[in-house]
Amino acid sequence: MTIYSFYVILTVMRNKLTRELAVCGFNAVSALAEVHPEQIKRLFLRQDRLKHFTKVCKYLAEQKRLYKLCEDEELERLCKSPRHQGVVAMIQEPELLRMNHEELDEWSQKKQIGLILDSVGNDNNLGAIIRSAAFFGATWVVLSERDKEARLSTSAYRVAEGGMEYIRIRRVTNTEAFISDAAKKLLVLGAHHRARLRLQDLPSLVKAPFGGFAVVIGNEETGLSPGAEEACSYLVRIPGSGQIESLNVAQAATLFLHEISTII
Repeated sequence: MTIYSFYVILTVMRNKLTRELAVCGFNAVSALAEVHPEQIKRLFLRQDRLKHFTKVCKYLAEQKRLYKLCEDEELERLCKSPRHQGVVAMIQEPELLRMNHEELDEWSQKKQIGLILDSVGNDNNLGAIIRSAAFFGATWVVLSERDKEARLSTSAYRVAEGGMEYIRIRRVTNTEAFISDAAKKLLVLGAHHRARLRLQDLPSLVKAPFGGFAVVIGNEETGLSPGAEEACSYLVRIPGSGQIESLNVAQAATLFLHEISTII
């Protein structure tokens, strides 16, 4: 075994033991370095990326934390993906906090926008949804503890393109119960491909007093659970040609967020 191979194996073992997560991709790591540099435990980057990360490298040196110039092969091994774009940051594996009543009150009082994800199914969908949420200025993304597939993983961070640093991500034990509580304070819209109401009907649904928006997005294959459907204020569809029944969940979330951004 070469010294290099031993180093890679040791790094992977240490990641599992210390519950670290690799954040890769230029935009993802750039946002992390700008907004939350304190979360970076170690940074690995190609020589050509160094000029873009001079500030955070100086910060890491001051904190006596490692940053290291690497070749593509080592970066790929660290994040287990060829899509590292020349930079990988190691952070502590995120621990999601539970959404509490005070935060729900804040959501309502400040008329914020958020998404409630009813088992969207995988990390890439989650990352794409968070990217759109950040782009349109949403504040919250709420995940179900029952959704074992949509996690804050390396893939989710990369697909989010830096959006993770601008969204408050929370978890709930019972999605249907949370939607029911949220509907008492927010306008809760369930995305449903067979709903009577259309997305363009949204302005007519906004009534005073108004306490912000929550959009409930369901699983791509099964849609919203019956309990989630029943708890929503309204079910709303995105009208299409009818040739294909529905959109990808991230695309659906993006269209809802765009429509909301035009009226809030």
